[in-house]
Amino acid sequence: MLRNMLIILLMLAVWTPVARAQEGLSPLLLAIHPYLSRDELLHRFTPLADYLAEHLHRPVAVRIGTSYQDHLYHIAHDKVDLALLGPAAYVDMFQQYGKKPLLTRFAIKGIPYFHGYIVVRKDSPIKQLEDLKGHLFAFGDPKSTMSHLVPRSMLREKGITVSALSGYAFLGSHQNVALAVLAGDFDAGAIKEEVYQTFKTRGLRVLATTPAFSEHLFVARSTLDEVLVQQVRQIMLDMYQSPQGRAVLTGIKANLTALVPVHNEDYDALTQLINNLAEAGIR
Repeated sequence: MLRNMLIILLMLAVWTPVARAQEGLSPLLLAIHPYLSRDELLHRFTPLADYLAEHLHRPVAVRIGTSYQDHLYHIAHDKVDLALLGPAAYVDMFQQYGKKPLLTRFAIKGIPYFHGYIVVRKDSPIKQLEDLKGHLFAFGDPKSTMSHLVPRSMLREKGITVSALSGYAFLGSHQNVALAVLAGDFDAGAIKEEVYQTFKTRGLRVLATTPAFSEHLFVARSTLDEVLVQQVRQIMLDMYQSPQGRAVLTGIKANLTALVPVHNEDYDALTQLINNLAEAGIR
């Protein structure tokens, strides 16, 4: 009994300073763009918020954007403290609003680059990109890297403008695109690899693979204390070294092996693609 009492007192001695350190501190807001359903994103990213809170000794809360534009607005105007950005959204924000402190970027199986797919149903007669003329095409969000901008560039390279399609629509997310193609509402659509892997057994087929571009990244609020920014950055960089950290990473994405250093120039190739589209009036 006495031994159990001593253990409890020791645990309180360890936890009380942490609890007191969190008292009176407003939560840091970790913002995530809505590339999947809200519930799924909360499931994936709440453990990261909890992990950061544990190591920073202050609360961290997750905010899911209502749209890509809403997400970008909150980051650009420093209404959130930490944020995950898709590559295209980052380029857009940088060009419109300037620098934000960069934290880390995803490394999938050790590689900080990713690609997407243009997909059709398995039974579709469409065999190559040129066959998409006169068909219905589904995009995700207009600001999405792999669900709009990169595939839109690929179509243009094949001489396919949206006017050459029988119709197109922005469905808001990669998941919506996959489901719409499977349902037969659209003949083809553009999605990221992760979503394809989820739905391929239900009848999707890859029509074309995009080039690889630098992965999703985390940024910080411009006015966030520099010491805190460095603390967050180091916590993220070190996550792969512990079982707890690795579990948080794979909870975000099954093959996410680490968060690695990131630099603005990592997005130069995508910036050029986006600028080329902008010159053609596509934004």
